[in-house]
Amino acid sequence: MRAAGKAAAGARKPSRALPLRRFWSTLLILAVWQAASSAGLVSPQTLASPLRIAQTAFDLIRSGVLPQNLLVSLGRAGSGLAIAIAVGIALALIAGLSRIGEDVVDAPMQMLRTLPALALVPLFILWFGIGETPKIALVALGAMIPVYLNLSKGIRAIDPKLLEMGRTLGLSRMAVIRHIVLPGALPDLLTGLRFSVGISWLMLVVAEQVNASTGIGHMMMDAQDFLRTDIILVGLLVYALLGLLSDLAVRMLERHLLRWRPVAGGAR
Repeated sequence: MRAAGKAAAGARKPSRALPLRRFWSTLLILAVWQAASSAGLVSPQTLASPLRIAQTAFDLIRSGVLPQNLLVSLGRAGSGLAIAIAVGIALALIAGLSRIGEDVVDAPMQMLRTLPALALVPLFILWFGIGETPKIALVALGAMIPVYLNLSKGIRAIDPKLLEMGRTLGLSRMAVIRHIVLPGALPDLLTGLRFSVGISWLMLVVAEQVNASTGIGHMMMDAQDFLRTDIILVGLLVYALLGLLSDLAVRMLERHLLRWRPVAGGAR
């Protein structure tokens, strides 16, 4: 029994060390990168060293340049995402609850889904000018598609017997949507929201590099003119961290809202 217990304990040790092992390759890459930069094998104009990037990030934070541009970027991404969620849910309800609505809405949305974001930039500038509106609209357009696709799929997958039961109980159409449709399609909506959050940051990168005077993208474009690869990499790192943190926030929301499900409630 003791031998079996020791064997079991030994089998558990690698699982506890696994999170640290996942960072070994990253640390090795950073070490090789720094060594190559220190030895002069990599030019700073081509790729700044990790230590230089860290120092630049500290300087940008201390001077207030990074926080100021970060707040602007967060405002654009948040505004666009809020619009995307509202419009995406409305269109998904129209397409998912009515055959006529599906015929009217789904085909344009499928065509819109295939359009490249960069191709829409000139048109948005002509429509909305060069202010904040085209940037927010570009984020909203890109982030709206996953919400629509996933929620409409979830609505169509709801058991028709549940909808019939709601009608039998005398529920109004709004009550059926509120108490049956939306709760039943909530997992698909949250999946779409995770995709939308990631796409909103991707669209923001495009939006902020076109006629922007503030924001992380504008900071990176200015750095390009002066061959400051360290500032460009700081901006890329900020985008990556924002994407990671926003995805974690949606996952926490998903765990909270779907805690009644055995799978979601047990995965802690």
